[in-house]
Amino acid sequence: MDPSAEIGIAMYRLFYARKSASMGVRVLLEEIGVPYELVQTTIDMDKPRPPEQLAINPNGWVPVLVWDGGSMYECAAITVFLCDRHQEAGLAPALDDTARALYLQTLVYFSNSVQNAFQLTYYPDRFADTATAERSAQRRGNRRLRETWTVVDDQIGVNEWMLGKRFSAVDIYLFMLTTWLRSAKGHPAINEFPNVKRIADAVVQRPSVQLVYDTWIANPEY
Repeated sequence: MDPSAEIGIAMYRLFYARKSASMGVRVLLEEIGVPYELVQTTIDMDKPRPPEQLAINPNGWVPVLVWDGGSMYECAAITVFLCDRHQEAGLAPALDDTARALYLQTLVYFSNSVQNAFQLTYYPDRFADTATAERSAQRRGNRRLRETWTVVDDQIGVNEWMLGKRFSAVDIYLFMLTTWLRSAKGHPAINEFPNVKRIADAVVQRPSVQLVYDTWIANPEY
């Protein structure tokens, strides 16, 4: 879907920047098939961001999602919200589904543990007082990435998808996180986690991902 052609009837507005978690939310919107508008912003905290974005999320981060009557931020929360609001898309287990617990657990683990490890490597200044301490934070982040991705890889096991035989928003989230791995930062290679790689390789084939991640697909180190 071309969001620029749907601005007049957009159901959602997504504050959006490449190399951020807003890309995963855009994939969800594509999978759901609803009209949306992208509001371009930045992940550079030294550059100006739209006032509306900052009014909703004073932290200045994306994604920020806006719809008629509401707004919210935090990728995992937006994922739960969209999947529950559009249950017809089949991207999440229903409330009474036994897989619901694993679905929620995994999303929160991605958000609280895996993403936190990435923050240590990308933004060490948030966790340290000196340049020397920043290097230590980065090293700890890289170790933590290997620890957390090992947990995810073991959880997958022989499953076809994160939740077993069903594709879900959790698999989209997993793929999104794998695109943040950078050898130049000392991150572990995805090949160290064969089950994670297997799912990521399957997710990247989806038309929604081909559309949103075209630049990354052409150059994973961009």
